[in-house]
Amino acid sequence: MTTPMRSYSTEIRSGALSGARKGWSSFLWICTVIVPVSFVVALLQWSGWLEHAQSVLEPVMSWLGLPGEAALPILSGLVINIYAAIAIMTVLPFSLGQMTLIAVFILIAHNLILEGIIQHRSGINVVMITVVRITAAVVTVVAISPFFHDTEQAVAATASLAAGTSVLAATGDWALDILVLLAKILVIIMAIMVLLECLTRLGWTEHLSRYAGPVMKLLGLSDRSAMLWVTAVVFGLMYGGAVIQERARQGDLTREELRHLQVSMGINHSMVEDPALFLALGINGFWLWVPKLVTAVAAVHAVKGIGYLVNRLARRQEHTT
Repeated sequence: MTTPMRSYSTEIRSGALSGARKGWSSFLWICTVIVPVSFVVALLQWSGWLEHAQSVLEPVMSWLGLPGEAALPILSGLVINIYAAIAIMTVLPFSLGQMTLIAVFILIAHNLILEGIIQHRSGINVVMITVVRITAAVVTVVAISPFFHDTEQAVAATASLAAGTSVLAATGDWALDILVLLAKILVIIMAIMVLLECLTRLGWTEHLSRYAGPVMKLLGLSDRSAMLWVTAVVFGLMYGGAVIQERARQGDLTREELRHLQVSMGINHSMVEDPALFLALGINGFWLWVPKLVTAVAAVHAVKGIGYLVNRLARRQEHTT
């Protein structure tokens, strides 16, 4: 009776130590991405470049059924993060339909610079995943826009959003924000790595993969992607990316499995926190959760289909030569 219990506790202790070491290594890696990229983006925001760039996207906004002013929150979401986009949306008097379309776009395609680099370093080309996410956002908004009839409501002129602070004050604000963010990342990555290592050593990840098989198949992913997919869906790409990079090093997933997982995660991640942020704006939760999940499933199957056609064409050319 004591031997199994002792073995159980030994595996947990060993897994916790191993997970903590990997968690710290992953944290240091993600710091090398987050700190410099976020600083550059903060300078761009402080300089007012983002506001001037909105005119470039006005034709695209019109095609999406949105006013030109929608370019500002969308561009801020693409380059910075969801929080910046929401801050702008609360200043401009968008209609509920317009806010819904903007929210759906941003939930799929946001923080592309930072998250693109993270995904690139954990298994997929940064250009490919950026194009996939922007395309998915555009297609999804175009597909659901007929459900909204108030998107033509006039929008008032953009309010002054820049605080006019000095570069020193802006840098201080950035430093404080980044320290808080890194502290959260450290706690979450440590918890994820320790949990994964303990579950792996106890053999529970194999059980999870078996039970998650039907769901993963529907999503177009392999059974072995279950734990990593759940990690990204719950915690987001910044946290899930470090974990996936570690798993990619170990060869747990094939190149194709990793690519499909990254496409799914790129479109559909952080399903708990991010959509909930938009609920405060009065947006219906259905549009915050369902469209991007459906889009992620469609995108993975599309990538798999394209891959199949490319391979078949290559084999046919080999036979002809």
